[in-house]
Amino acid sequence: MSDLPDAVLIACTHNAVRSPMAEGILKHLLGHKIFVDSVGVRSQEIDGFVIEVMDEIGIDISKHRAKNFTDLEDSSFDLIISLSPEAQHSAVEMTRTMACDVEFWHTFDPTLIEGSRETRLESYRQVRDFLKKKIEERFTLDLKPNL
Repeated sequence: MSDLPDAVLIACTHNAVRSPMAEGILKHLLGHKIFVDSVGVRSQEIDGFVIEVMDEIGIDISKHRAKNFTDLEDSSFDLIISLSPEAQHSAVEMTRTMACDVEFWHTFDPTLIEGSRETRLESYRQVRDFLKKKIEERFTLDLKPNL
């Protein structure tokens, strides 16, 4: 338990797909023990497919409001997890003047997939499941069951 960071920031390119998924999962699992937030290099409205695939596992992120690094009210994070190369660059820049660990979890962008609604939803599910697995591996604790 002593290795658990007090505050985690998750960053991606737009704070509309990958980082809201990861934020929602981590808050669901450990939000009662740590502060979790997310940002993008740029911000845009949350993707509807994200809301749908997160709802499938019982996590409501429909009220998520995207923000970028300059929108952060507090920068006191112990760990920044970046999910895209662009976010990694911004995270490294942000931490030049602060003591904070940065981890890069290269995560596929499901918005790149074209095709039917079900094909696209499946790519979002794969990203959701990848992030869930990474979070469970990184934060190996007494995680809530049934997720």
